[in-house]
Amino acid sequence: MRHLRILLVDDHEVVRLGLKALLGRYPQFDVVAEASNADEAVLKAQQQRPDVVVMDIRMPGRSGIEATREIKGLFPEMEVIVLTSYAEDDLLFDAIRAGASGYVLKQIGSDDLLSALEAVGRGEALLDPKLTRRVFNRVRDAQRIAEGSVFAELTEQELRVLAQVAEGSTNKEIAQQLHLSNGTVRNYVSNLMHKLGVSNRAEAAAFAVQHHIQDYLPEHTNN
Repeated sequence: MRHLRILLVDDHEVVRLGLKALLGRYPQFDVVAEASNADEAVLKAQQQRPDVVVMDIRMPGRSGIEATREIKGLFPEMEVIVLTSYAEDDLLFDAIRAGASGYVLKQIGSDDLLSALEAVGRGEALLDPKLTRRVFNRVRDAQRIAEGSVFAELTEQELRVLAQVAEGSTNKEIAQQLHLSNGTVRNYVSNLMHKLGVSNRAEAAAFAVQHHIQDYLPEHTNN
């Protein structure tokens, strides 16, 4: 089992003492330094070169996220796991963007915390189970927004026509379905292909399916 050198960062001394006492019971962990604020955390990281930094987020002065960003900039190989009371989505994503490899809540059990430290020490990414679903939901929301933007230049009627093209309908069938003339449908198809940058009907259909056009039709409940 790999021996991990740990830097504890928290503005509450009682929290640091508790963590140090817990980790001191296990020979694979060695608390090499403590810090009570972001500036001290960066300094201790430079001096001690720990394997893992256990980082609080909200501290007097600069935040743990700012400290994480600076530490990762100086030592990309140094792992940072955020240990916090705050289960806020924005803080979670800010921490990940800053370079944190893990984000767990202080309500975590001691065995789970030890496992989290070992996982991060191995270079794995880890999130508190209570936050995982929220991350996936946010990623899916971002993907949905990105997909919707590819149809931004299409009019509502062009979206309807494209959806019919994606289902394999002919121009005549689309005209009947949408109560349009064949010539109007041909114009819509030509215009939407130009806007999407595709060269033929098959590409337009594939594009529409790939980007889940059904979610963006004007009459769709999620629109």
